[in-house]
Amino acid sequence: MMLFRLLKESATKPNDRHIVISLLPKGELQDRYQAEGIEVFMLDIKHKPFYSCKKIISIIKHFNPRVIQTWMYHADFIGGILARLSGSKNIYWGIRNTHVPKGSKFTYLLMKLLALLSFVIPKKIICVADSAKISHIAEGYCSKKMMTISNGYDFNNLVLNRVRNVRKEFGINDQTLVIGCLGRFHSDKGQDLFIQAVAKFPKNSFKFMLVGRGCDWNNKALVDCIDEYNLKGAFILAGETGDVASHLSAFDMFCMPSRTEGFPNSLAEAMAMELPCVGFSVGDADKLRGEGVDLVEPNDIEGLFLKLENFTKYTHIERKSLGRKAANRVREKFSIEKIYDEYRTVYKIV
Repeated sequence: MMLFRLLKESATKPNDRHIVISLLPKGELQDRYQAEGIEVFMLDIKHKPFYSCKKIISIIKHFNPRVIQTWMYHADFIGGILARLSGSKNIYWGIRNTHVPKGSKFTYLLMKLLALLSFVIPKKIICVADSAKISHIAEGYCSKKMMTISNGYDFNNLVLNRVRNVRKEFGINDQTLVIGCLGRFHSDKGQDLFIQAVAKFPKNSFKFMLVGRGCDWNNKALVDCIDEYNLKGAFILAGETGDVASHLSAFDMFCMPSRTEGFPNSLAEAMAMELPCVGFSVGDADKLRGEGVDLVEPNDIEGLFLKLENFTKYTHIERKSLGRKAANRVREKFSIEKIYDEYRTVYKIV
C-alpha cells in the first residue's frame, strides 16, 4: 500500500514515469495500480524462474530506467542482481519490516545473504523505520548505506465520513464511548493484549471495536479470548474493510496494542482522523508521540489500561482538541507529498 501511495503521488509529477515488476502473478493491488495508469508486469518467479528472470532483464533493458527501487527481501535479491546484470548501477533496496525474520529459516538465510551483497549492489538501502535500520545493521548490512524514510499518507482519504454512519450500522448510540483498534488479526497486532487491558474497565461501561481481516465472529481464537473475560456484549467485531475512514469515524479513541511494528500505519491514520491515541512504544511509534498520543512500554497491559482510562475521563470536547493536535502533527510531517519528495531527493531527482 505504501508503494501504491507513492506511485499514485507520482501521477501528479508530469516528468515522472514508473513501471512495476511483480515477481508473482496477479495480486489484489494490480487493479488499483492500473486504474492509476501505472504499468504493471506480472511474473511467476516460483513456477517459471528462468523465464521470469529473462523477462526482468528484458524489461530493464527496454525501459532503461534512471532508478531501480526494489521493495522487500526477495525483490532486493532477484531485482538487485538482475539489475546489475542488465547494466544498471542506480539501484536502491527497500526494507519494510522491523524485525529480522528468524521464524522462517529460508527468509533468514536470504536476509543474511543480502547483508553480504549490501556492500556491492545497492547505492542506498531505504528502511521504513529507524528500528528496522538498527536491527538489520546488527545482522551485517552495510551501515553506511542504510537510511530511513517513513511511510506517508494521502490525507485526502482520511476525513470524517458524514455519509456512512458505522455507529448506527452496529447499533451504537451517540452517548456510548467507543475505543477501537485497526489491524489484521495476528499476534503481532496484539488484539489479545487489548482485550486484557479493557477487561479492567467496569463491565458495560464502553464499547470496543476491532476492525481488520480476521477480526470477526467466525474467528474462534479471537472469540474465545473475548469470552475468557466475559466481554462478548462489549465487543463489536467489524471484520475487514476497504473503508477505513468510516470505521475510524465511529471511534472516540484509538488503541494500538501491537507487539511489534515498523512505522505504524494504523496509528498515523487514527491521528489523521483526529482521534486521541494510546498504544505501545514499538517500532517508530515514538516519532508520532505528542499531545493526544500516549505510549507505554511494550506489553505493559496495566500501563495501557491506565492511559486509556485517563482519556475516558476527558470530555468529548477535550478529546477532540487533543485529536486535532495529533492530526496537525501527523499531517504536517508525514504527508505522501513530503515523503515522495524525500525519495526523489535520495534518488537525486529534484
